[in-house]
Amino acid sequence: MSKSLHDLVAFKRALEVVVAVYDATANFPRREMYGLTAQVRRASIGIISNIAEGQGRLTYGEWRQFLSQARGSLFEVEAQLLTAHALGFLPESALLHLRKLIGGTGRALSGFIEWVQKRELATAKPRNRATAKPAVQRSS
Repeated sequence: MSKSLHDLVAFKRALEVVVAVYDATANFPRREMYGLTAQVRRASIGIISNIAEGQGRLTYGEWRQFLSQARGSLFEVEAQLLTAHALGFLPESALLHLRKLIGGTGRALSGFIEWVQKRELATAKPRNRATAKPAVQRSS
């Protein structure tokens, strides 16, 4: 349907987010290993996983759905990082850097979703012409 997964800007940017999240969470308290640390790491992996899974789907609708899930995971990561900052686990400078990466990834994902959506709409056809509803005619 498209380029290789590794060529996608959204995938590359999402991978940068994953690496930055892992770096930042390495300094979280040990008591958070199975809590916030694991949760934010899992959500960041969810971003690239959903982009990858969408890339392998057969229809534009399925593809768009997985990209939408990736976008949701991106928002989840941001919320968790804001929480980590509020709890004192993440310094302001790290939060700002991560939010910049998240913003770039979000823009790339939104553009990608729009591109897929346009193709989805361009290929949309009635499933059966015989049962497609005719246009309503109004009498004058």
